[in-house]
Amino acid sequence: MEQLFLYLVPFLGVVGLVVMAVKSAWVTRQPTGDKNMVELAGYIAKGAMSFLRAEWKVMIYFVVIAAIILGWSGTLLDNSSPVIAISFVIGAVLSAFAGYLGMKIATKSNVRTTEAAKTSLAKALNVSFTGGTVMGLGVAGLAVLGMGGLFIVFYHMFVLSAGGGVNGHEMETALEVLAGFSLGAESIALFARVGGGIYTKAADVGADLVGKVEAGIPEDDVRNPATIADNVGDNVGDVAGMGADLFGSYVATILASMVLGREIVSNDNFGGIAPILLPLVIAGLGLVFSIVGTFFVNIKSETGNVQAALNRGNWISILLTVAASFFVIDYMLPEGDLVMSRLNSVAFTKMGVFGAVFIGLIVGALMSIITEHYTAMGKGPVNSIIRQSSTGHATNIIGGLAVGMQSTVLPILVLAGGIFTSYMAAGLYGVAIAAAGMMATTAMQLAIDAFGPIADNAGGIAEMSGLPKEVRERTDILDAVGNTTAATGKGFAIASAALTALALFAAYVGISGISTIDIYKADVLSGLFVGAMIPFIFSSLAIAAVGRAAMDMVNEVRRQFKEMPGIMEFKTKPDYEKCVEISTKASIREMVAPGAIALVSPIIVGFLFGHEVLGGMLAGVTVSGVLMGIFQNNAGGAWDNAKKSFEKGVEINGEMYYKGSEPHKASVTGDTVGDPFKDTSGPSMNILIKLTSIVSIVIAPYIPLDSPLGISDNADVEALPKVVQVQQQEPPASVEALEVN
Repeated sequence: MEQLFLYLVPFLGVVGLVVMAVKSAWVTRQPTGDKNMVELAGYIAKGAMSFLRAEWKVMIYFVVIAAIILGWSGTLLDNSSPVIAISFVIGAVLSAFAGYLGMKIATKSNVRTTEAAKTSLAKALNVSFTGGTVMGLGVAGLAVLGMGGLFIVFYHMFVLSAGGGVNGHEMETALEVLAGFSLGAESIALFARVGGGIYTKAADVGADLVGKVEAGIPEDDVRNPATIADNVGDNVGDVAGMGADLFGSYVATILASMVLGREIVSNDNFGGIAPILLPLVIAGLGLVFSIVGTFFVNIKSETGNVQAALNRGNWISILLTVAASFFVIDYMLPEGDLVMSRLNSVAFTKMGVFGAVFIGLIVGALMSIITEHYTAMGKGPVNSIIRQSSTGHATNIIGGLAVGMQSTVLPILVLAGGIFTSYMAAGLYGVAIAAAGMMATTAMQLAIDAFGPIADNAGGIAEMSGLPKEVRERTDILDAVGNTTAATGKGFAIASAALTALALFAAYVGISGISTIDIYKADVLSGLFVGAMIPFIFSSLAIAAVGRAAMDMVNEVRRQFKEMPGIMEFKTKPDYEKCVEISTKASIREMVAPGAIALVSPIIVGFLFGHEVLGGMLAGVTVSGVLMGIFQNNAGGAWDNAKKSFEKGVEINGEMYYKGSEPHKASVTGDTVGDPFKDTSGPSMNILIKLTSIVSIVIAPYIPLDSPLGISDNADVEALPKVVQVQQQEPPASVEALEVN
């Protein structure tokens, strides 16, 4: 039975990839429209692939150097292996490939969605969502296949071949090597997300400020030189970047649960491996039920509710995963109490584990609902920004910042409640398995998220092609919903990061051998503050990079309008490729510094100050990063939909305002400020949080207990002074007794 469940996991990954291939073939068979539409789509596809090639050239150097270092370090300790380098490379390659799959299908689906929108809203939704589904299934299928397949290989290589036990040194080595896979995935995800975010926002700002505000033409007008780069940016940032992002998140969540599962002594029918295997099985089941959920995403008429259709598919996949998890957990885990051997002594049962999975799925759903409230058109927060646009640009900015800050309250309360209740249900393993439950339906979440950029591109092609008004109206409906789903997807990702970070944090404590992280120590408290600072400097570098790249783009668009006057009369074709080149070069150049912070900071702090200070830094990064991520994602999403609302007309103080009005211009400014928030620095926070933790897990065995600059770690309690040990004894009867001790 153990072997059956072991091989079931990669098999389910293959099932997901097969269904992906079938749906991809269906999208490819859809009509592409007239010659002009195909030409415009070709520009977008060419620009997207040129960016990927340029990005991959840089990342190849990083992957090769990092793999050599990991391979060498794997020879230094007994609980690691040079094979970690191979694991790292596979993780990096699959992460990049996941982004490529999303990019490829998105650039096929956009023009086909435009053509479908000539017929009906229902058909346009079907094409765009099927394109998103291809990406979702590709990412989840590769993750399940990669993690499941590598675990089988490492389990046989390091555990079974050596006759080792599930809870012993051999399994620790297997999971340490498997952590290399997650490190590779998250590293590529960070560069893809930051690089793609810089690209898309540089183009978007140029298209908005010069095209819309200065020239007075639509963002997607064929005369706008930055419009192709803007549409390319939707793919490289919101598709390829998001694909690599959630691939890394998916893998990190599963890994954290498996590492903590090794700490559980389980008398089960799987040779004690059930707690380690369970997260993989839940991920595989979530993939299958995400496929089922996609069949329920449809509308029947022009007045159908697109958001409701997406929510219906999402909830069906969640409920089916919950139901299946109950039976799987009941079958795999033994009766009686389970206890984690080292990290804590909280006893729990298999129904406690199921409760934690259920809590994780509920937390994910609540995060999506809350994010939708703060970012969706027609809701109170977005309407408040619209009203404040009537008094100028400054009040629009103030309103958006206020909404973003306010939007952190409910998500943090939900996350805190989820962490507390899942811990009560099954200890630290419960927190990790809750995150695994939340991420189980990643395929559906990503399908919902990816359909938005496809719809956005479809609207751009419709505008540039001069198609009838009703076509653009249909794509605008999809695009407006896509703005909200993009925000909810980012909220979902940051929520998973918060739960996963605690699980990774616990795994780090176990691997490093420390017993506590005492913030009463000056160096640990200092590490906490430094960690809290890192998301701010990371965001600063990312946003500043967008600003510099956007300046180059604005200058180029202005130059073309000035030196090529025939553009405005449709007599001269803009130089689209020059704008694509500017965004590509800027994004590749600027993505290095933010990425280096995430990779290097835990290494510097760990080796200079030791395990405990590094633990303090991780805590600071997690708390600060979650808050920054929620704030930036929601503020940017709310600003964006406030701007979109003017396209249909909004009522402010009894008067109607439309595109081109002064309040609309103020909303464009707010959206421009929010663009790098929601598409560059904000969504990168969840990768930053998890990547610092994974790097810490990988380097933990190499950090000496006596660090050069920090106070000695507390792994060896006997070595601590008596004044510290007295805290572990029974409270003294009097002050005199304390003095004796």
